[in-house]
Amino acid sequence: MQEPMPSGVAAQRERLAEGLRAYGATFTELGRRFAAVLGVHSTDAFALLEISSAEERGAPLSPAQLSRRISLSSGAMTALVNRLEEAGYVVRSREHTDRRVVTLRTSPHIRKLSDEFFGPVNDRQDAVLSQYHPEVLQQFETFLAELRGTVDAHLTQRDT
Repeated sequence: MQEPMPSGVAAQRERLAEGLRAYGATFTELGRRFAAVLGVHSTDAFALLEISSAEERGAPLSPAQLSRRISLSSGAMTALVNRLEEAGYVVRSREHTDRRVVTLRTSPHIRKLSDEFFGPVNDRQDAVLSQYHPEVLQQFETFLAELRGTVDAHLTQRDT
């Protein structure tokens, strides 16, 4: 016997969740291919993307912040940052007034490789986004933030 199809909000939630999962899977594949180009593990490539994105937002990450974003232990994070630094992809700096705080920045070399790799797909996505009114895109950003917030709150509640 076949399960009844949900209707209304539940059906829309399922369609949206499927679309977000599919986008996530595609983004993961893009990240995996970027890792292959760099000759690194996909976790290292995703760490580079997090570091680069944070820099672009004007809020560079510390290793501790990065470890929370990609769910790695402090020991695994140290090994990852060491690998990225040895490869010339990341630079550690002490920019904070508390000189013990380390800031991670991408090297010019990795920024160039990243721009070459992601430039074409960014241009395609920009073309799609340009078809929508900025107000609609702002609503979508708010929607995604709120949706993520519900999942984050659920995870936090389960952890306590």
